[in-house]
Amino acid sequence: MLIKEIIYKVQILNLAGILLLLFGCDDTKSFYLKPVTVEDFAKFVQQTGYTTDAEKFGWSVVQYDVFDFEVVEGATWHVPNGLDSAKADFPVAQVSHNDAVAYCNWTNTRLPSYEEYWELVKQDDRKIMFNINTFAKAREANLVGNYWDITASNDPMKVRLAGGSIFCNTTTCNGTSKDRELFVDATTGNIHISFAVVELNKK
Repeated sequence: MLIKEIIYKVQILNLAGILLLLFGCDDTKSFYLKPVTVEDFAKFVQQTGYTTDAEKFGWSVVQYDVFDFEVVEGATWHVPNGLDSAKADFPVAQVSHNDAVAYCNWTNTRLPSYEEYWELVKQDDRKIMFNINTFAKAREANLVGNYWDITASNDPMKVRLAGGSIFCNTTTCNGTSKDRELFVDATTGNIHISFAVVELNKK
Protein backbone atom coordinates (compact mmCIF):
# COMPACT_ATOMS: atom_id res chain seq x y z
CA MET A 1 0.00 0.00 0.00
CA LEU A 2 2.83 2.35 0.87
CA ILE A 3 4.62 1.66 -2.43
CA LYS A 4 1.46 2.41 -4.43
CA GLU A 5 1.05 5.71 -2.57
CA ILE A 6 4.63 6.73 -3.31
CA ILE A 7 4.24 5.88 -7.00
CA TYR A 8 1.01 7.89 -7.14
CA LYS A 9 2.68 10.98 -5.59
CA VAL A 10 5.61 10.72 -8.01
CA GLN A 11 3.19 10.61 -10.92
CA ILE A 12 1.40 13.72 -9.60
CA LEU A 13 4.70 15.58 -9.27
CA ASN A 14 5.73 14.61 -12.79
CA LEU A 15 2.39 15.83 -14.15
CA ALA A 16 2.78 19.12 -12.31
CA GLY A 17 6.22 19.58 -13.84
CA ILE A 18 4.87 18.94 -17.33
CA LEU A 19 2.04 21.44 -16.82
CA LEU A 20 4.51 24.04 -15.59
CA LEU A 21 6.60 23.60 -18.72
CA LEU A 22 3.56 23.82 -20.97
CA PHE A 23 1.73 26.73 -19.36
CA GLY A 24 4.37 28.49 -17.28
CA CYS A 25 5.16 30.72 -20.27
CA ASP A 26 2.05 32.80 -19.50
CA ASP A 27 4.25 34.86 -17.16
CA THR A 28 7.28 34.97 -19.45
CA LYS A 29 8.96 38.35 -19.56
CA SER A 30 9.77 39.82 -22.95
CA PHE A 31 11.14 43.14 -24.11
CA TYR A 32 9.68 45.76 -26.39
CA LEU A 33 10.63 49.24 -27.59
CA LYS A 34 8.65 52.23 -26.42
CA PRO A 35 9.08 55.51 -28.31
CA VAL A 36 9.64 58.44 -25.98
CA THR A 37 7.13 61.19 -26.68
CA VAL A 38 7.31 64.91 -26.06
CA GLU A 39 4.89 64.39 -23.18
CA ASP A 40 7.14 61.71 -21.65
CA PHE A 41 10.22 63.89 -21.94
CA ALA A 42 8.39 66.94 -20.55
CA LYS A 43 7.56 65.02 -17.36
CA PHE A 44 11.25 64.12 -17.02
CA VAL A 45 12.33 67.74 -17.42
CA GLN A 46 9.66 69.02 -15.04
CA GLN A 47 10.64 66.53 -12.34
CA THR A 48 14.40 66.89 -12.67
CA GLY A 49 15.06 70.36 -14.11
CA TYR A 50 17.25 68.71 -16.75
CA THR A 51 18.81 70.88 -19.46
CA THR A 52 19.43 69.25 -22.85
CA ASP A 53 22.57 69.68 -24.92
CA ALA A 54 20.67 71.77 -27.49
CA GLU A 55 19.47 74.09 -24.72
CA LYS A 56 23.04 74.45 -23.44
CA PHE A 57 24.32 75.26 -26.94
CA GLY A 58 21.42 77.59 -27.73
CA TRP A 59 20.98 76.04 -31.19
CA SER A 60 20.51 72.76 -33.03
CA VAL A 61 20.30 71.33 -36.53
CA VAL A 62 17.02 71.49 -38.43
CA GLN A 63 16.83 69.12 -41.39
CA TYR A 64 14.48 69.87 -44.31
CA ASP A 65 15.37 66.90 -46.48
CA VAL A 66 18.33 64.53 -46.94
CA PHE A 67 20.63 67.28 -48.23
CA ASP A 68 19.11 70.53 -46.96
CA PHE A 69 19.59 71.60 -43.34
CA GLU A 70 20.60 74.58 -41.25
CA VAL A 71 21.66 75.47 -37.75
CA VAL A 72 18.76 77.20 -36.03
CA GLU A 73 19.08 79.23 -32.83
CA GLY A 74 16.51 78.27 -30.21
CA ALA A 75 15.76 74.84 -31.70
CA THR A 76 15.22 72.49 -28.74
CA TRP A 77 13.08 69.51 -27.75
CA HIS A 78 10.06 71.72 -27.03
CA VAL A 79 10.56 73.91 -30.12
CA PRO A 80 12.14 71.46 -32.62
CA ASN A 81 12.25 73.81 -35.62
CA GLY A 82 12.95 76.89 -33.53
CA LEU A 83 9.47 78.29 -34.19
CA ASP A 84 6.63 75.89 -33.45
CA SER A 85 5.93 74.13 -30.17
CA ALA A 86 6.41 70.35 -30.14
CA LYS A 87 3.23 68.25 -30.06
CA ALA A 88 2.80 66.11 -26.95
CA ASP A 89 1.99 62.83 -28.73
CA PHE A 90 4.87 62.94 -31.21
CA PRO A 91 8.29 61.39 -30.56
CA VAL A 92 10.57 63.85 -28.82
CA ALA A 93 13.21 65.34 -31.15
CA GLN A 94 16.27 67.57 -30.80
CA VAL A 95 17.64 65.24 -28.15
CA SER A 96 21.15 63.82 -27.96
CA HIS A 97 22.58 60.53 -26.75
CA ASN A 98 23.48 62.30 -23.50
CA ASP A 99 19.88 63.42 -23.09
CA ALA A 100 18.53 59.95 -23.86
CA VAL A 101 20.81 58.33 -21.28
CA ALA A 102 19.74 60.87 -18.64
CA TYR A 103 16.10 60.07 -19.37
CA CYS A 104 16.80 56.33 -19.14
CA ASN A 105 18.51 56.76 -15.78
CA TRP A 106 15.46 58.61 -14.47
CA THR A 107 12.93 56.06 -15.77
CA ASN A 108 15.04 52.98 -14.99
CA THR A 109 15.00 51.97 -18.63
CA ARG A 110 17.77 51.74 -21.22
CA LEU A 111 18.61 52.35 -24.85
CA PRO A 112 18.74 49.32 -27.14
CA SER A 113 21.94 48.22 -28.79
CA TYR A 114 21.91 48.55 -32.57
CA GLU A 115 21.39 44.82 -33.09
CA GLU A 116 18.74 44.67 -30.38
CA TYR A 117 16.86 47.55 -31.99
CA TRP A 118 16.46 45.67 -35.25
CA GLU A 119 15.42 42.52 -33.44
CA LEU A 120 12.75 44.30 -31.39
CA VAL A 121 11.26 46.29 -34.27
CA LYS A 122 10.25 43.00 -35.88
CA GLN A 123 7.30 43.14 -33.46
CA ASP A 124 6.09 46.42 -34.99
CA ASP A 125 3.66 45.96 -37.88
CA ARG A 126 2.60 49.59 -38.22
CA LYS A 127 3.24 51.60 -41.39
CA ILE A 128 6.85 52.64 -42.04
CA MET A 129 6.95 56.40 -42.61
CA PHE A 130 9.72 57.38 -45.02
CA ASN A 131 10.27 59.42 -48.19
CA ILE A 132 7.61 61.91 -47.07
CA ASN A 133 7.67 65.41 -45.56
CA THR A 134 5.48 65.00 -42.51
CA PHE A 135 6.27 63.36 -39.18
CA ALA A 136 3.67 61.06 -37.62
CA LYS A 137 2.41 60.64 -34.07
CA ALA A 138 4.27 58.03 -32.04
CA ARG A 139 1.31 55.65 -31.83
CA GLU A 140 0.57 55.85 -35.56
CA ALA A 141 3.98 55.02 -37.04
CA ASN A 142 6.38 52.11 -37.13
CA LEU A 143 9.54 52.65 -35.08
CA VAL A 144 11.44 52.18 -38.34
CA GLY A 145 11.16 55.41 -40.29
CA ASN A 146 9.53 58.61 -38.95
CA TYR A 147 12.54 59.58 -36.76
CA TRP A 148 16.05 58.21 -36.49
CA ASP A 149 16.49 56.43 -33.15
CA ILE A 150 19.53 56.75 -30.89
CA THR A 151 21.09 53.44 -29.83
CA ALA A 152 23.38 52.57 -26.93
CA SER A 153 27.05 53.53 -27.20
CA ASN A 154 30.11 53.70 -24.95
CA ASP A 155 31.95 55.97 -27.37
CA PRO A 156 30.88 59.66 -27.11
CA MET A 157 32.21 60.28 -30.61
CA LYS A 158 30.42 57.34 -32.22
CA VAL A 159 26.70 56.96 -31.55
CA ARG A 160 24.94 54.86 -34.16
CA LEU A 161 21.46 55.87 -35.28
CA ALA A 162 18.92 53.27 -36.37
CA GLY A 163 15.74 53.08 -38.40
CA GLY A 164 15.95 56.11 -40.66
CA SER A 165 13.50 59.00 -40.81
CA ILE A 166 10.83 60.49 -43.06
CA PHE A 167 13.57 62.02 -45.20
CA CYS A 168 15.09 58.66 -46.12
CA ASN A 169 14.52 56.79 -49.36
CA THR A 170 16.11 53.80 -51.06
CA THR A 171 18.36 55.84 -53.34
CA THR A 172 19.83 58.43 -50.96
CA CYS A 173 19.56 57.85 -47.22
CA ASN A 174 18.11 54.32 -47.07
CA GLY A 175 18.06 54.44 -43.26
CA THR A 176 15.22 51.96 -43.05
CA SER A 177 17.76 49.27 -43.95
CA LYS A 178 19.72 47.63 -41.13
CA ASP A 179 22.93 47.82 -43.21
CA ARG A 180 22.87 51.62 -43.30
CA GLU A 181 25.61 53.19 -41.17
CA LEU A 182 25.06 56.63 -39.70
CA PHE A 183 26.95 57.89 -36.67
CA VAL A 184 26.78 61.12 -34.66
CA ASP A 185 28.49 62.25 -31.48
CA ALA A 186 26.86 62.09 -28.03
CA THR A 187 25.81 65.77 -28.06
CA THR A 188 24.15 65.89 -31.50
CA GLY A 189 20.46 66.61 -31.86
CA ASN A 190 18.34 67.12 -34.97
CA ILE A 191 14.70 67.64 -35.84
CA HIS A 192 14.51 64.03 -37.05
CA ILE A 193 16.45 62.32 -34.24
CA SER A 194 14.56 60.75 -31.34
CA PHE A 195 14.91 57.63 -29.20
CA ALA A 196 12.99 54.64 -27.90
CA VAL A 197 13.63 52.76 -24.67
CA VAL A 198 13.68 49.07 -23.86
CA GLU A 199 10.93 48.11 -21.45
CA LEU A 200 9.88 44.86 -19.85
CA ASN A 201 6.60 43.39 -20.98
CA LYS A 202 4.79 40.69 -18.98
CA LYS A 203 2.48 38.52 -21.03
